[in-house]
Amino acid sequence: MSDIDLKRFFLEQVPLFESFPADKVEEIVIKSRLATFEGNEAMLETGDESQFMGIMISGHAEISVTDQNGSRSVIAQLEPGDVYGVMSLLTGEKIAADVIAGNRCFVLMVPQEVFNAHILINPKAVAYLSRLLAERTIAMAADGITAVHHGKTAKTEVAETLSLTTNQPGKVVVLNVGVSQIHFGIYDTQESGADIHGVIDNADKQVAHITVSVGTQKKTMEHVPFKLSELFKVIGEATALLGSAFAFHPEDVNAIGHRVVHGGNKFHSSAVITPGVIADIEELAVFAPLHNPANVAGMRVAMKLFPNVPQVAVFDTAFHQTLAPYAYLYGLPYDLYKQHGIRRYGFHGTSHRYVSLKSAEVLKRPLGELEIVSCHLGIGASLCAIDHGRSVDTTMGMTPTDGLIMPSRSGSIDPAVMIHLMEQHKMTPEQLSTLINTESGLKGISGISNDIHEIEAAAADGHHRALLAHKAFCYQVRKNIGAYVAAMGGIDVLAFTGDIGETSAAVRSLACQGLGYMGVKLDEEKNRNLTAIDSYAVISTDDSPVTILVIANDDERLVAWETLRAIERNALLVAAKPEELPIPVEISAHHVHLAQADVEALFGPGHQLTPMHELSQPGQYACEEKVHLVGPKGRIANVRVLGPTRKETQVEIAMTEQFKLGVQPPIRQSGDLAGTPGLTLEGPAGSTVIERGVICAQRHIHMTPEDAMRFHVRDNTVVRVRIEGERQLIFGDVVVRVNPAFRLAMHIDTDEGNAGNIQTGMLGYIEEIQSRA
Repeated sequence: MSDIDLKRFFLEQVPLFESFPADKVEEIVIKSRLATFEGNEAMLETGDESQFMGIMISGHAEISVTDQNGSRSVIAQLEPGDVYGVMSLLTGEKIAADVIAGNRCFVLMVPQEVFNAHILINPKAVAYLSRLLAERTIAMAADGITAVHHGKTAKTEVAETLSLTTNQPGKVVVLNVGVSQIHFGIYDTQESGADIHGVIDNADKQVAHITVSVGTQKKTMEHVPFKLSELFKVIGEATALLGSAFAFHPEDVNAIGHRVVHGGNKFHSSAVITPGVIADIEELAVFAPLHNPANVAGMRVAMKLFPNVPQVAVFDTAFHQTLAPYAYLYGLPYDLYKQHGIRRYGFHGTSHRYVSLKSAEVLKRPLGELEIVSCHLGIGASLCAIDHGRSVDTTMGMTPTDGLIMPSRSGSIDPAVMIHLMEQHKMTPEQLSTLINTESGLKGISGISNDIHEIEAAAADGHHRALLAHKAFCYQVRKNIGAYVAAMGGIDVLAFTGDIGETSAAVRSLACQGLGYMGVKLDEEKNRNLTAIDSYAVISTDDSPVTILVIANDDERLVAWETLRAIERNALLVAAKPEELPIPVEISAHHVHLAQADVEALFGPGHQLTPMHELSQPGQYACEEKVHLVGPKGRIANVRVLGPTRKETQVEIAMTEQFKLGVQPPIRQSGDLAGTPGLTLEGPAGSTVIERGVICAQRHIHMTPEDAMRFHVRDNTVVRVRIEGERQLIFGDVVVRVNPAFRLAMHIDTDEGNAGNIQTGMLGYIEEIQSRA
């Protein structure tokens, strides 16, 4: 932004300066400093000693306070022209609220001496600031429920993340068609509260056992064995038991979601079903031979009966497509992964995603700032590390048999055991599959049952093998919780779900024991007295740094939600005609953003960054200054500094450079620095140690609001992008950042550019909208 543009902005858009002459505004601007903050970056934090008044030039931010229970309430929204940090300047007290950037923000930082000398002497400016401070003081004193956030409470906004409300009245049907059981759900798009859940158990070849429920009402029935083609007829008979108000009527259906076990590398998100999608799911049956064919059979029945109703495949594996290669690769020859797709995929994705969204709702905090360990403990059992909304590790592998000891599955075992059983015990592959999937786990160790409550009853009577099975199961859960806290570098929420996670107080207690040093403090009385769970329960102590939750499993609702979102995304993508909207691709090399204090530590007192040339994004520039990065293992010399300065120093490196330095930074959006590693910076005048701030930047697209309208996306939408070059490449998990000051461009790091032979100037095209903010 030029000096002329900056002066015009302050004269025309900042209410504070309405009574100031142009020359006075120019003087204030000249004596102030321009700073930039990335989305989620703290512009001011509670407890800071403010030395500046901030004036928003572009972007948006929020002022929020956190109560003693950790609940956050937003007291004001900041848009261009708004000011913040005034109360601290006037009173000399420390900052009493957080100011967090919602996207990239450009801010004019007015020093206290300029504020005192030029602003406090203007009566109309003082009157304006007084009214502003009165409004914010009232908001801070009010109950958190009334905190303003675009006219909604913080709790309401997060809760609406799982809303199924649409403009079209009707029903969303969810099907999870398995080999021996069919789970279904029927959800009202007007959110009547009459969610229907049903289970059809076909394990008994003589009779089908059906359970259907709505609210607290539950009905059961027996039915003669039936063909899958009669599924919806049977659903109609079962729901009629609940009363005429809940009977299933096919004409009410306006969307159908199908849970699919394995989506492999092909599906990073839910997909509207087409013949091509079905063919891909069938091809992936090599990884899930029992599940994927059953899932497809359910699709074919539904598509035949509802040919004009949109239908969506929701994949158990899709949530885990954000795992980094070092987390999903096995220690096998790399060609087995590249040529045959042998890698860790992870499962229970719909459940873990539901847990993450519900956790954010309960804590009234954005999902993008939470570190969550989700424990889905049921017939299948898995843990998932969810770092700022992204799955970064999970215990299940290429199939659902890997990972924890489960009720009847073995979990992880030495692969040589299988060779031994084949060679020494002459077991066939079919016998081995039966052994590790149906005869192992709790059932195999205890010799009693795969039911946790039967095992706990036997253990209470002193049954040695039942005690051993129970302890082995709980030990593995606890061990992996600790591993995932280490993987993320912290934890805010520990959540239990699934049949075992929701009903076994003993398992939850033993899983938490010994984790107090991590901040996991279980309230044993709350845990022991927990019976039925309506939606969720908090079982941590009041002073526990980590919130421990028990969440009622409702991943079928998540499937319904994903179904509606996938239909919406598909419609938006078609309307946008992305093949007509190319996006320039740019390779982003390693670089450093410095806070002013670190600028002075590295280059001398009072030093100001020296612009060398402008970057593609307006307001950003490469500086003459360079620094050396020093990590535990090694150093990288002459890394370019980018301007303007920021509140906190940030270092962006590529994955190959992690090894050179000896650090393991997470993949994060710029400005999202919680739990990141630090290092030492060296400059010509000295060195400085940052405790955090090193990241690998998540691949992203910058665009203006006008671009976002053309692409039918919004800030924080995640997309898949096709890049045309010597060979076509697809990049998933690309986050969209929207700001009026941006210029359309996609940024990927040096490693990805080198691996794909991608160069700055190539073009990308949005191929799929994976998720919308």
